[in-house]
Amino acid sequence: MAKTRTSYVCQACGAVTQRWQGRCDACGEWNMIIEEAGDSGIGARAVPSRRKGRIFALTGLGEKEHVPPPRLLTGMSELDRVTGGGFVPGSVLLLGGEPGIGKSTLLIQACAALANAGHRVAYISGEEAVAQVRLRAERLGLGGSAVELASETGVEDIVATLGEGRKPALVVIDSIQTMWSDAIEAAPGTVSQVRGSAQTLIRFAKTLGAVVILVGHVTKDGQIAGPRVVEHMVDAVISFEGESGRAFRILRAVKNRFGPTDEIGVFEMTGRGLAEVANPSALFLSGRDAATPGAAVFAGMEGTRPLLVEIQALVAPSSLGTPRRAVVGWDTSRLAMIVAVLEAHANVRLGQYDLYLNVAGGLRINEPAADLAAAAALVSSLSGVSLPVDRVFFGEIALSGAVRPVAHALARLREAAKLGFSSAVLPPSAQEKAEGTKPREKKPVQEAAPSGLTLTPCGHIGAIVGAILKESRNSEKSTPKSSAPR
Repeated sequence: MAKTRTSYVCQACGAVTQRWQGRCDACGEWNMIIEEAGDSGIGARAVPSRRKGRIFALTGLGEKEHVPPPRLLTGMSELDRVTGGGFVPGSVLLLGGEPGIGKSTLLIQACAALANAGHRVAYISGEEAVAQVRLRAERLGLGGSAVELASETGVEDIVATLGEGRKPALVVIDSIQTMWSDAIEAAPGTVSQVRGSAQTLIRFAKTLGAVVILVGHVTKDGQIAGPRVVEHMVDAVISFEGESGRAFRILRAVKNRFGPTDEIGVFEMTGRGLAEVANPSALFLSGRDAATPGAAVFAGMEGTRPLLVEIQALVAPSSLGTPRRAVVGWDTSRLAMIVAVLEAHANVRLGQYDLYLNVAGGLRINEPAADLAAAAALVSSLSGVSLPVDRVFFGEIALSGAVRPVAHALARLREAAKLGFSSAVLPPSAQEKAEGTKPREKKPVQEAAPSGLTLTPCGHIGAIVGAILKESRNSEKSTPKSSAPR
């Protein structure tokens, strides 16, 4: 009798070992290695084929056999924006987010919108009963929608059921970690089951031409749980972000084969579900105290959308040997670099101060164009001078102190002008591009820049520091001595 061959697979990264061990050598996680049968899963042996391979036809790249079907629009403009203009028939999307963030609410609203448009839509839940899903839909006012519901975890049964009757336009699987396949000898939620179930559903979507959305759990680090190979198998990876203490949610495209990446959609959680936010900049700037020193408005870009957010800084004397550096919504190493540049090239001493930097509204900024706004907020807090309430900042700061140009300068300026800002501090080359200046042309043509917006070029970090300190000295001279603080 042949001996059964087994392997040990890490449930965090999918690494395969020949013996059990407490810590995975590949990813460093503890207690994530389980035993799986050798005839299934990642460590399976090659099974000899019972039939010969068939010969299929190859198609040239330039040949057009048929016109691709139109995208599937949900009617939710923010969701359609993130997906690149609607769902592509036959595509598979992976949606991840923390528990309670609103993934199921978003999907049930999208399903109801498509069902009301006459499409066949199926919502398969592996975590909730049908009565629970129906109760949520009734709370959102969607109880009358013709969405087909089921509580099932077997992928073979799901594929066989959905293959009967009219072709479904959208299938939601909530969640992929609860699915299991009879062909794999492993518990649901393991690496082998997640990968095998996802492969079966992907094959079903490509064959039938239906859109399949897989809901994925996230780990404590915010990453989608399960093997990373699933993210490579699907066509798009979308994350649903937000904080429990805030009403807005951000839908962000991390990967998209049929549209731009890093695109975002903004929603607001209400009593009737998720409501779209048409003007996210006004949402993030609402309730700001413009008269407080240390606040600067940053004109940023999220995908193709310009977005204005407030960057808040607090510089306080430190009683510790090593001052604190606390950052929320930005990169901590980026703040350390800006502080070093300010000290080296602008003679701004911050080594004995605690520094706190916060992106108001809970948004996380990843682009380096926020360097100039962060530096202005730090100098404003240190000097105690409030920045003008109608001024925006953007620009990347180099290690030499020079302010480097950034992309999409014109879109940033138009968004600032639309919200009533009258001045902008930006890199010199960005100003020339926004104003339509040709190389070596002395008279700029201010046709591209928004009317009523004053552009202030800043070529070096010392220029913005000098301007803020000059305003500080002017305010001290204009203050009467009797009313000056002691």
